[in-house]
Amino acid sequence: MVNGMRIAERWWVRESFPDGITRLTEPHVHPLVRCNVWHVRGRDRDLVVDTGVGVASVRDAISELTDRPAVGLATHIHWDHVGSLHEFDERIMHELEAGRMDPYDEFATITRSGFAPEVLDFLAGIGFPIEGDALIDALPHAGYDPESYAIVPTTPTRQVREGDVIDLGDRHFEVLHLPGHSPGSLGLWEEATRTLFSGDAIYDGVLIDQLEDSSIPDYLETMKRLRDVPARIVHGGHEPSFGRERLLEIVDAYLRDRG
Repeated sequence: MVNGMRIAERWWVRESFPDGITRLTEPHVHPLVRCNVWHVRGRDRDLVVDTGVGVASVRDAISELTDRPAVGLATHIHWDHVGSLHEFDERIMHELEAGRMDPYDEFATITRSGFAPEVLDFLAGIGFPIEGDALIDALPHAGYDPESYAIVPTTPTRQVREGDVIDLGDRHFEVLHLPGHSPGSLGLWEEATRTLFSGDAIYDGVLIDQLEDSSIPDYLETMKRLRDVPARIVHGGHEPSFGRERLLEIVDAYLRDRG
């Protein structure tokens, strides 16, 4: 036990999909910021979609899957998605948010004291109460101090926009601009397999659209667009993956509640 928390025997949990995709999650991280990290195997290089909070190395976790080169992509700027982005030699973000990575002046904390009281009340009201002192319930290694947590600033090596393509050799993902949760939120669409990586634009959980850089009008337009995406499977920024029927249910619920 260190500072009242045990050291985790294993930080990352993996779930494999049959099409060369692996989901990595951090079970010791609070559900609010427990981001899905997606590893996609390609012929020429691999892709890592989102990189977690950065408490433990994503590159180390990926090295257990492959020793191939990988490019890191962040679906948006928020701290639970860019924590290990600096670990990659190639780093991709949407052009609207890439410039905000260095310096990184966005909100980022893994301690309860880092949140204003009204934010804690808001989070509790939407089903994310923060009851402990930190947003982790174990330490990644001896000597880790949650109070020292910060995002490492980094400069994306490639800025993308709507219609750009991420080429892995045998797999090609089209960039979809999906604003609302944040101005530069993006998704990746692979038409050949009808696979959508959606970041926080849509996932099977409470969608957050009241952050400082959120826009409900933009979110509504994004949801209308997502309704027309013929996805077979959606890999979101949080929570388990789901199919098209559930995609339509989530979209319609949001449009009904916010429209």
